[in-house]
Amino acid sequence: MRLRHVKSSTVIVEDGDISVLCDPWMLDGAFYGSWAHYPPPAIEPEDVDVDYIYVSHIHPDHFHRETMQRLDADTPVLIHDYATDFLRQNVERLGFDVQELPHDERIHLGGDLHLNVLGADNCDPEVCGNYFGCGWWMEGASDRTTDGSTQIDSMGVFDDGENVLVNANDCRWPLSERACNVVKERYGEIDMLLMQYSAANFYPQCMDDYTPKEKREAREEVIREMYGDAEGFINALEPRYVMPFAGSYTLSGALTDRNEYVASPSRQEARDHFATSDTVEPDHTEAVLVNSGEWFDVDTGEQSAPYTPVDPTQKLQYIQNVLSEASFPHEGDEMPTVADFEELLDPAYEHFDQKRRDIQWESDTTVLLELVDGAVASLSMEGDGWEVISEREARQVDEYVRMNMDPRLLHRILKGPKYAHFNNAQIGSHIGFEKDPDVYERPLYYSMSFLHA
Repeated sequence: MRLRHVKSSTVIVEDGDISVLCDPWMLDGAFYGSWAHYPPPAIEPEDVDVDYIYVSHIHPDHFHRETMQRLDADTPVLIHDYATDFLRQNVERLGFDVQELPHDERIHLGGDLHLNVLGADNCDPEVCGNYFGCGWWMEGASDRTTDGSTQIDSMGVFDDGENVLVNANDCRWPLSERACNVVKERYGEIDMLLMQYSAANFYPQCMDDYTPKEKREAREEVIREMYGDAEGFINALEPRYVMPFAGSYTLSGALTDRNEYVASPSRQEARDHFATSDTVEPDHTEAVLVNSGEWFDVDTGEQSAPYTPVDPTQKLQYIQNVLSEASFPHEGDEMPTVADFEELLDPAYEHFDQKRRDIQWESDTTVLLELVDGAVASLSMEGDGWEVISEREARQVDEYVRMNMDPRLLHRILKGPKYAHFNNAQIGSHIGFEKDPDVYERPLYYSMSFLHA
């Protein structure tokens, strides 16, 4: 079995004549234009000739529509059998045939290669219920029951009868601990683990009320936390080899100044950490990296070329000379007016507040959304509605989360997920935040994902 790395979490698993492309994101511009690659991938979508495509979940650095549109639509797409059909419908809209794989069922792909896909939460609503963003909050909140996975992510286990490769994608620890235990019990020795190692999130680079020093300190704290989560996967699965891959990205366009504070160390730094970590047994697990387009043999440990670390100076020059010139899709829209926002806020707030009530959550916090011309939308987290207030009035609010973004992107978000989605804008670092007090209310951000008309 060979693993060919393309970029970030995009890899190709090869065994004999059978090959599977995992989580295609090969073109710059994920998350409404903000996420880019450095260095650029060595493989173009048109160069890919595989038997299957496996998509772990809906996020655009794993299911990138523009990349998918340049792949062969006759290639069957494998996904987990989720409780909702959202991912399947999105794949089918691009003209692909979709095969939904049951949770924890080893499927023969051809030759000696098999794939077993598990829900990140091991399809256990009791586990997933500890995390906002999970399916049972969205469907059947009253009885917490569901059919299929309640999570939006999945873990793919490839094996050829001898070697076992676990693709953990964006699965998070400890939510995926039970799934890891199932895999370890079922397969025994794990030969290779592919895992997330960095924070694909807005914090701390989007904290507008942090000083540069506070952002740098928060960045280091988040990196330590992410390393600790990754070590949870390593210690649970005890693989022979581990490759940090998911979460490798560079911000582009108007957001390039935020790169300094993104909690995404280089893959070289991640490999060095896992190679020397006190909580990882170095004699058991070897951390490896592979250049884009090159392969690693899971059986022998050989690779087609030595890994070439990223040169920080060259990367900075590329950001300044190339990525900073990128534009975002919404920048071509006309600038909305306050009246345009007011027309959407009534149905959007109603939709948002229904979700807030569904999860039985309320807060004294007020969400302040910057609009245009000094106007600010004030949203109650207690069901008291919304109103447009002045900047002066906004500055007098005591407990708040203030959000600012390009008004054209906010307008798209309020129109609905077909145009843009709050969660993707947040992950894409498009939204600046100020908070008082500085606490993270997870259900607030989850509920905000439903603020659309």
